[in-house]
Amino acid sequence: MSSLALNTSASGMSALNTQLDITANNLANANTTAFKSSRANFQDLYYIEKKQPGVENQIADSTSPIGLFVGLGVEVAGTQLDFEQGPAIATGRPLDVMIEGKGFLQIDVGDVGEGVAYTRDGALLVDGEGSLVLANNTGYRVEGGIVIPPDAGIVTIGTDGSVYYQDPNQVDPILAGQLELAYFQNDAGLEAIGQNLYLETYASGAVQTGDPGTDGLGGIKSGYLEGSNVDPVTQLVDLIRTQRTFEMNSQALQAADETLRTVVNIAN
Repeated sequence: MSSLALNTSASGMSALNTQLDITANNLANANTTAFKSSRANFQDLYYIEKKQPGVENQIADSTSPIGLFVGLGVEVAGTQLDFEQGPAIATGRPLDVMIEGKGFLQIDVGDVGEGVAYTRDGALLVDGEGSLVLANNTGYRVEGGIVIPPDAGIVTIGTDGSVYYQDPNQVDPILAGQLELAYFQNDAGLEAIGQNLYLETYASGAVQTGDPGTDGLGGIKSGYLEGSNVDPVTQLVDLIRTQRTFEMNSQALQAADETLRTVVNIAN
């Protein structure tokens, strides 16, 4: 029936509109530090069963090898984060760090979630209290209780996450603390909350921690930031494909509407 086609086409347009929103967000964050692109996963809706496969055909004394099912459309089953490593961007700042491989920095976010969020954005600075914080408008502190004295000189971060500062009265640098990395069984199950932060969920599995460069975790590369893993060319191709498919669903909707109008006119 044309009414089914109307609803089916509408479901396709709705799902594609969500896909368009996701693609637009990916493109908007093509230059966002450590941004991870998303994709929409689609699934078909229920089917109307008009004939089961294997039904006996008494006239031909045989069974039907196929059935007859009419689908009711499509829906977005979920969005999946792609945690593929982004490109290395050289900054020259000692407090800019990139995780080369698996792992997340742990961030104290106060009352948000369980109080700890996770990020791969390694743009850090030292605040007025000597704590390592994110270099953004939140000023959230990096977990670990690392404090740099106010009279400290140059601060450096080693590949193993060791944070050192130079004391004006000493030759050798002083160890201020150690950055630990967090990791999860299923990174795609993390909840993105904006500001390059993620929260642990049941789907991600419980957080585990370790030192950089151990147990399969990535090392720390100071003086670099991880770039966005968005491929603009791929996203633009997806955008064009989404637009064309949306147009086809719109045409199917119009055809179903015209057919239904014809049926109504005949009935009257």
